[in-house]
Amino acid sequence: MAKLYFNYSTMNAGKSTILLQASYNYNEGGMETYLLTAKLDDRAGVGKIASRIGIDAPSDYFSPESDLFEMIKARQAKGPIACVFIDEAQFLSKDQVWQLVRAVDDLGVPVMCYGLRVDFMGELFPGSAALLAWADEMREVRTICACGKKATMVVRQDDSGRVLTDGEQVQIGGNETYLSLCRRHWREAVGR
Repeated sequence: MAKLYFNYSTMNAGKSTILLQASYNYNEGGMETYLLTAKLDDRAGVGKIASRIGIDAPSDYFSPESDLFEMIKARQAKGPIACVFIDEAQFLSKDQVWQLVRAVDDLGVPVMCYGLRVDFMGELFPGSAALLAWADEMREVRTICACGKKATMVVRQDDSGRVLTDGEQVQIGGNETYLSLCRRHWREAVGR
């Protein structure tokens, strides 16, 4: 039975690594997968999912205008797919998450989404909020704060390491921009 999964965490927890490993396991077993990532995050190049540990795979990409149900349906028309994997799922719109729900329910294909739960201000991303509401199963991918506690929050830093407390919700970046913290240390960092 197909399901919609949401695997979430903070930055640098290994979400892309887990996605790539799971897709590899399907492929090694002779099953095709369909990989998608946000066109917005092109740090590894458009149409590529990459992990900071050095593994990557080609993928299709979605933008705000993409109809994911139609993309998955078109891909299925070319041959069976065992699973759809979506990286950077926080950048999905509410409508796009609903399109994924339809793909699971109407096309019978499992969809595994990987993304951030909250932004640097502690607010849910629209795609993450919809996935938290509609996913059949949710899994937290864990990473740790420097204090050793589970990191559940992230701060954005400027070039000099100063913590930023306002700005646009989306700013593409990695270790040079974001730091994962436990809630206590996040509160201290942002002055809450």
